[in-house]
Amino acid sequence: MNVIATELPGVLIIEPKVFGDERGFFYESFNARDFARAAGLEQQFVQDNHSRSQKGVLRGLHYQIEHAQGKLVRVTAGEVLDVAVDIRRSSPNFGKWTSVRLSAENRRQLWIPPGFAHGFVVLSDHAEFLYKTTDYYTPAAERCIRWDDAELGIDWQLSGAPTLSAKDQNGKSLKDADVFP
Repeated sequence: MNVIATELPGVLIIEPKVFGDERGFFYESFNARDFARAAGLEQQFVQDNHSRSQKGVLRGLHYQIEHAQGKLVRVTAGEVLDVAVDIRRSSPNFGKWTSVRLSAENRRQLWIPPGFAHGFVVLSDHAEFLYKTTDYYTPAAERCIRWDDAELGIDWQLSGAPTLSAKDQNGKSLKDADVFP
């Protein structure tokens, strides 16, 4: 496993070791011991989620203010642009973001620690997105920051208007959002 730091301390790109031949490929998508050794993180994941979305669907920027979740995310079909935003007010990187292309082809994963908002936009015709979380989904704690907040200035690499859920259409600006201390 190869671990690559991003511009935001704590947000890590994880590249698994892939074994392939004429039959196809095999890789361990998660191994707690190797993850702890390579990333320097011992995490207990309690929930796995799987979504499928069409091209242009944008999900985010989501987080839970209580029961904050760390997320290990990956794509098993298609390609997305994955975005993490530091929303810890005490962080020197507060309001900064990073993005990474995740695809079935590159098999990259992204570790997003608690204290970050997370979102993605589908770049391919469709994408299947999987994520492991360190805490359970708690609807009452869920929050959403606007994907197009001018203060953040995220380049979503869109060619047109995204398809959004009602929740994402009604997200708050960063300045009005509940954030972490």
